[in-house]
Amino acid sequence: MHQDMAAQVRAGNGFIAALDQSGGSTPKALKLYGVNEDAYANDAEMFDQIHAMRARIVDAPAFTGAKVVGAILFEMTMDRQFGGQPAAEYLWNERRVVPFLKIDKGLEAEANGVQLLKPMPGLDALLARAKDLGIFGTKERSVINALSETGIEAIATQQFDVGLRVLEHGLIPILEPEININMVDKAAAEKMLCDAILRHLDRIPEGQEIMLKLTLPEQANAYQTLVDHPKVMRVVALSGGYNRAEANARLAQNKGVIASFSRALTEGLSAQQSDDDFNTMLSTTIDDIFAASIAG
Repeated sequence: MHQDMAAQVRAGNGFIAALDQSGGSTPKALKLYGVNEDAYANDAEMFDQIHAMRARIVDAPAFTGAKVVGAILFEMTMDRQFGGQPAAEYLWNERRVVPFLKIDKGLEAEANGVQLLKPMPGLDALLARAKDLGIFGTKERSVINALSETGIEAIATQQFDVGLRVLEHGLIPILEPEININMVDKAAAEKMLCDAILRHLDRIPEGQEIMLKLTLPEQANAYQTLVDHPKVMRVVALSGGYNRAEANARLAQNKGVIASFSRALTEGLSAQQSDDDFNTMLSTTIDDIFAASIAG
């Protein structure tokens, strides 16, 4: 099964859906979906609402491995069910979508122009449980807000430290050192980050691979050396706050890079839509992101 999933991730046409909003970002995601804060009384009810949204997405006719290569899940989603099956099993068995897990616990306060990952106590136990539940890979996100060689090196070092622990559990890590799309000198930060990643790729054992989730660059194909690197299974792009049209336009210019969108994926979806309207909107969105992902 792992080999089949790897083959799809490595060569499959399509994109990775980011369905991993966590406690901090869930209220905003729900509000955009038409579910206001007065619709739930506590965190448990809030997570019930976001799970219902995710279940509606993965059950949609267009949400299959034909155009959706994989999906990134929040830990609480991994522990729940879709269609009466554990979430990861359902995604692969019924939809042919490769399941990934968001493993980070959020961001530290900014220092040296970056926000590092918060400590992840119990990471090894979580990775072992994820493997048992059929998860293929993981994702952790940190953020670069300013052009800082010290900060960017710290980001790269930490991301690869975590990635190596993930590999030890037989899972494929997606390293996500996001670059803030509003920062000054964004293009220079992209070059600095790319160089740092290339250096750290030497730490990955021969015969093993990682994935990278990177902000859409200012210069098309700025990450081509990473796309072509033998230790990189796939480079995926985050929308980073760009609307779907802008994100798709930028993505289409980058050869070999596919999307891993969250907000751009759910843009236009509403709890108030009929199933037909919801499925039609999601199908159109999937078609658009798919087209941009295979255009490069």
